[in-house]
Amino acid sequence: MVTRLKYAPEHLRALVLQPSQAFFSDLCRDDGYAQLLADASDAYTLLHDGRVIACAGVMELWQGRGMAWALLADNIGQAMIAVHRIVYRFLWKECTIRRVEAYVDQGFAAGHRWVHDLGFQREGMMRAFAQHGGDMVMWARVR
Repeated sequence: MVTRLKYAPEHLRALVLQPSQAFFSDLCRDDGYAQLLADASDAYTLLHDGRVIACAGVMELWQGRGMAWALLADNIGQAMIAVHRIVYRFLWKECTIRRVEAYVDQGFAAGHRWVHDLGFQREGMMRAFAQHGGDMVMWARVR
């Protein structure tokens, strides 16, 4: 069973990232970054059998526009079905921000499938946008 609770910075430090997001590992151990996500986002943590499997939320950039973020655990397995349902419900039933953007590494096929399944539409390529210097694709869902 997957449990949702309010995000706290210590949750991020407990997360063992999936390989496709491993470049975020240093940020996840940065207390300032972990606190920034808590302060600037409507965010939550998902637990499976007491283990942090995801930290996610939406950071409002300005009124009516937000940025979705999600950091997922390695070996998330079948819990991903519950994660998807919880994130979908949050984005479409709880989040009141009209436009929510998501940025996915260009080569991360599973990430592209997931944001599409969450109801986002692809908007375009963002060159050298990623923290690691790579290209990202911007997706958005607009109410």
